[in-house]
Amino acid sequence: MLSAYPAIFYKEENGYSVIFPDLNYLATDGETLEQALAMAIDCLAGYLYSAKLDKEKTPAPSDLKDIDPIRVADELDTESGDFFVNLVTVDVDEYAKTHFNKSIKKTLSIPEWLNREALAKGINFSQVLQEALVAKLRSL
Repeated sequence: MLSAYPAIFYKEENGYSVIFPDLNYLATDGETLEQALAMAIDCLAGYLYSAKLDKEKTPAPSDLKDIDPIRVADELDTESGDFFVNLVTVDVDEYAKTHFNKSIKKTLSIPEWLNREALAKGINFSQVLQEALVAKLRSL
């Protein structure tokens, strides 16, 4: 599911700062606009993913027109300078699959005959277990 939150991109001497006013002024930055946007996506995904894991409720995103970059800069005691407001979007579940989920080692036991037969057929145990777990989770 796609999540979208407004962010303020402030142009600075060495790049861009990005602030998410709806998310307790969650912030990141980048040396270029492209890096700042990539970092904003990563930052938003990380925040929402962590909130989901912790079963925390996240605030509803504000309308773009309700975001006041000058007020936010004043509250953060920083210069507002050049800025723009943009929606940052991310599919948190898809993003997590490729960025946050690392493989872990699991030890399991199977009958010796099953191990022998699977090895003889060149079966990848990790792949089979992953596919079986995904199928099982989808059926629940």
